[in-house]
Amino acid sequence: MLVSNWRAVLCRAWSIRLLLLAGVLSGVEVALPLIGVEAIPPRVFATLSGIVAAAAFVARLLAQKGITDA
Repeated sequence: MLVSNWRAVLCRAWSIRLLLLAGVLSGVEVALPLIGVEAIPPRVFATLSGIVAAAAFVARLLAQKGITDA
């Protein structure tokens, strides 16, 4: 079941933004070797993605300004 103010949460929550960033980093990690860019060490984006996902977990537990319970 969705929270009643899911649109506000989707637009304003830092946890959502950080999870989207983690997804982008994972996609970049896969895409770079496919296009032939190998100047970046292979585990950099995986490490960054893990750090950002952990930050999203913490952000989900913290109260965030601009989002109120409906």
